[in-house]
Amino acid sequence: MNKDSKIGKTIHLIRHGETDFNQQGIIQGSGVNSDLNNKGRWQAQRFFEAYQSQAYQRIYTSELNRAIQSVEDFIKLGIPHTLHTGLNEINWGIMEGMPSSPERHRIYSHIVEQWTQGNLAVTVENGETPLALFQKQSKALEDIMSQPNEEKILICMHGRAMRSFLCLLTNIPLQQMEQWEHTNLCLYELTYNGSHFEVVRACDTDHLQ
Repeated sequence: MNKDSKIGKTIHLIRHGETDFNQQGIIQGSGVNSDLNNKGRWQAQRFFEAYQSQAYQRIYTSELNRAIQSVEDFIKLGIPHTLHTGLNEINWGIMEGMPSSPERHRIYSHIVEQWTQGNLAVTVENGETPLALFQKQSKALEDIMSQPNEEKILICMHGRAMRSFLCLLTNIPLQQMEQWEHTNLCLYELTYNGSHFEVVRACDTDHLQ
């Protein structure tokens, strides 16, 4: 597929539905394979009801349960589904699964501030850097864009990873990733213009109203 034939390719990018960890303000990361809670399953159902008529030609998700469960009803329709490690959440190292506390919030805020200043090679202990995440996502996007006959696709992933992935899709510097807002089961719609993706809708939650 040449570049011109990809023009108009549409991505519906969603964050997974709510988990108990989300509700409790606990960092999950790629090392916590949590399931959707009741509210998350309701969010997934509402999204399905609103978008089941879309002609998605493939679904891509991370390898984590909460992402797969968020699009399970679409998969049951028979839409081809691909798991991709490059869509996994960033690894938060020693922060993952730990109860929220003022000290952990301070550490988290400090790390994020470092990233916004362009220090993208820093992370928490045993964690993953945004640069490493971005490299995996670049390979994932290359794989996705190389597939023929996929003009409209649905991708389900995770909050921090989504911020990074949106920078990749739109050619915006990675240190600006905090500009991308997200909430559980929000939707970004993007269309390819020949050089990068343009955002058509951002953090849309109309389907949850």
